[in-house]
Amino acid sequence: MPRKPVKKTNRVIGVVIIAMVLVGAFTGFRFLMKQESTPETQKKPDKVQIPSNTEPIIDYNKIEEDKELKTLMQQRKAEYGVNKGVDIIAKSNESIKIGDSTVSMQEILEKIRLKSGDIVEKDIKSQDATTKEKIESFGIHVVRPGENIWNIHFTFLKDYFDYKGVQLSPLSDEPLEKGSSSGIGKILKFSEHTVNIYNIREHKLDVDLNLIFPLTKVVVYNMDQIFAFLDLIDYKHVNRIQFDGETLWMPSN
Repeated sequence: MPRKPVKKTNRVIGVVIIAMVLVGAFTGFRFLMKQESTPETQKKPDKVQIPSNTEPIIDYNKIEEDKELKTLMQQRKAEYGVNKGVDIIAKSNESIKIGDSTVSMQEILEKIRLKSGDIVEKDIKSQDATTKEKIESFGIHVVRPGENIWNIHFTFLKDYFDYKGVQLSPLSDEPLEKGSSSGIGKILKFSEHTVNIYNIREHKLDVDLNLIFPLTKVVVYNMDQIFAFLDLIDYKHVNRIQFDGETLWMPSN
């Protein structure tokens, strides 16, 4: 008889312990299930990484007052023998700023390539399209009031020939006596197909060469490409150049 209370007490304790174990196990199981069912985005909020723009910026507004920038532009222009034809020579891994608008040269180049049907490849990790490409130089002419595309090209072309020791007459782009286009005139017409106009405010290429608004558009020259073309021209026989609206060539005879 004295052992019965002991058995009952032990039984009660055992039941309590088992219940506690079950409750703990059930609680742990529910916790694990909740963790597994929690969406991945709620486990650890990922920080949004915003890549900083580390590209050097060529600020057109500061060229005259910034001695270092002015010297840099003069040095780059001297390499190509240009002066008034372009305002800026920018590298393909730089940005330009005109007025309040800043645009990366890569943005301009990608849109030019897409326009010409080329495929643009980017290094997604670095967000830098120039890592596997040659760094190129581009002449930038900022459009001013009263300018037109013909005069812009003529100034650029005159710069080139001055560098070569050839003095272009201000009338060298005028038609010849019989009314046909001069050689310089044909080069200028062809030049309209070799350059691009970019609207820096609207961030798009401009398809209408006649609508140019001051300080909103720039004329973009690929310096290496256009000089490779100009170096083929023999000025002594410039008026023998032929142009059919698309192709420019020098007759062999």
